Parts: sequence; structure tokens; C-alpha cells
Amino acid sequence: MTAPTGVVDQAFVWLNDPLTWTEPGGLLDLTGEHLLMTAAAVGAAAALAIPLGAWLGHSRRGAGVVVWLTNASRALPTLGIILLLAAGGLFGNTATVIAAAFFAIPVLLVNTYEGVRGADPDARDAARGMGMSGGRILLLVELPLATTLVSAGLRTTIVQVVATIPLAALAGGGGLGQVIAFGMGTQRYGEVLAGGIVVAALCLAIDAVLALGQRLATPAPLRAGTPRRRRRYLPARSETGTA
Repeated sequence: MTAPTGVVDQAFVWLNDPLTWTEPGGLLDLTGEHLLMTAAAVGAAAALAIPLGAWLGHSRRGAGVVVWLTNASRALPTLGIILLLAAGGLFGNTATVIAAAFFAIPVLLVNTYEGVRGADPDARDAARGMGMSGGRILLLVELPLATTLVSAGLRTTIVQVVATIPLAALAGGGGLGQVIAFGMGTQRYGEVLAGGIVVAALCLAIDAVLALGQRLATPAPLRAGTPRRRRRYLPARSETGTA
């Protein structure tokens, strides 16, 4: 059997080798490490951005702060943050998690802020009329009404972070980026292509799962496309009294 010559053929052969997936440090291990790093980055970003965005949206102040934080975080590329941390002596997965968390904050912050600020004023006034405190209104009324935007922000953020984590390999980190970095270093471009395919497939699979989770997490009345209750219409009567 002749060796594959094209990059696509090399990627196909590499992906179809069982050892590629099951050997220590193979694709299964790297995918698990990739997902753990994603969870750490998104968890750290959510712990900061969601409470801050909810408080700012509830108080209806701080729009300028939200815009400034969003623009400031987007102005710095994730790779630049990783390289800055590496220059300071912080390498590997930790540097990548910090950079990815910084990258994830804007979407979560903006979506939470807009979701809470845009909560139905009538529901807010009704809760206030029942004697609820500001904190209870935020937790029991505004945040549930903001579920759609918050869950959409989480979905977008997670997929973006999954696609960003491969940069960890440039700072000595793990994850699926190791496949791409190793292929580039050894000029095995079929392996580079295969690594990119795996990352893209992982992003698509996670997005599909999160789309289902987002729909399930959104209250039924807030779901887009929820069919309204059908009304019964009586047939129009003619002037003679017949239908």
C-alpha cells in the first residue's frame, strides 16, 4: 500500500488510526484536557461577568462601564495576553485559561446586563408592589426574565472559548492545539488539518448540545417560536343568517 501523498489523504489516514485516539496523550486525552480548560475559563468569566452584569442591569447604571470593559477586553487579542503572561513567567494551561477567561467576559457581561435591564417593567413594578426587596426582585423576577439572553451569551462564549483554547500550545499548554502545533513543527500538514477538523467538529457538537440546553433552560413563554394558543373563531354569518 502506497503512502498517502495529499494533505487531505494524510489527515484521513491519521484520523482513522485507532492509536491516534486511544494511546496515552492521544485525541481522547487531549479532548478531555481541552474541555477542562474551557470549563475553567468560562467558569471564571461567568463568576465575574454575570453577577456584575446583573447588578449593573438592575441598578440601570453603569452602561459606560459595560461599554468600556467590553471594548478594552476586545482590544487585546487572546494570543497577545498569552504571550504577555508567558513573558512574565506564566506558561501552560494556566496562562491560556486566564487569557480565555478575559476573552469570554464581554459577551457574558453585555448579555446579562441587557437581559436584566430589559426585564418587563410591569413585572418589576408588580414585584415591588408586593413588597419585594431589590435583591429579591433581581433574583426572582429580573434574572429569570433574562434567561434567554444569559443562556445565549453562555452558548456563544463556550463555543468561542473552545475555538480559542488551541492557542495554549503556543505557551506550552495542552489541549487539541498540541496536535496542530506538533504538525506545524514537523511539517506534517495532514496532521495540522486533522487537528483543525477535530476542533471544528468539537465546536459544532458543543454548539448543538448547548442549543438544546438553551431551549430547555428558557421558560416556555419566552421561547422564540412558541406557538400561541389557538383561538376558536366562529364562522362569519351572512346577512341572511346562514353561515
